[in-house]
Amino acid sequence: MKPMSRRGAAAALLAPFLPLMLAACGSSHDDDAPTMKVTELAAGAYAVSTGDAASPVDGKYYAGADGSRLLVLNNSDQAAAALYRRDGNGPWRGTPAADADTVVDLTGNNTIAASTPGVASVAGRYEVRLASGAAAAFSVGAGGDIVPGTTACRLSGKVAASTLPNTLKLTLATAGCGDLPAGVEGYLVIDADYAPAAFRLLGTGGTAPLDLWAYPG
Repeated sequence: MKPMSRRGAAAALLAPFLPLMLAACGSSHDDDAPTMKVTELAAGAYAVSTGDAASPVDGKYYAGADGSRLLVLNNSDQAAAALYRRDGNGPWRGTPAADADTVVDLTGNNTIAASTPGVASVAGRYEVRLASGAAAAFSVGAGGDIVPGTTACRLSGKVAASTLPNTLKLTLATAGCGDLPAGVEGYLVIDADYAPAAFRLLGTGGTAPLDLWAYPG
């Protein structure tokens, strides 16, 4: 059997969200990158929803004063099914990537508490649970360095200040972690709704979102 292309895999992952999007016909030029639009909200943090009453999808939306945005849409298990990110006033990008022009229309939003966390505020020891059931231990230093623990899955990288509320920028590398990507960029997200988890590590840019919930270790 012919292996599925990267575009085909991305399209399959986006299938559950097609009712939530308005996808225009593709351009006649195959090399044209698809355009993406997401409902614009003012700077702040929001609990949002999309879809209709019969099949609502909930998520969170973080908006910076510089134009940067992060939208996280969750599945029924509260895991990230789709991430949408914009850096400054650049283009929106989705994970998984779309292969057609796409509009994500938010049907509801409620303001939630927004803060600007410092890197030192997340210093400590943590543990995440992998899809296999195994645990991965790591620590975050006061300067933002992510240092692996003694578990077989090793997480390393860096967190830094972010222009988005409730977040820190994340660069994460993995080793010995099964099907986790070797490296991603994204955000460390802090939200009271995630308790007892301390924060969530969200990675963008792959064929599927990286979503790791970190608990104090």
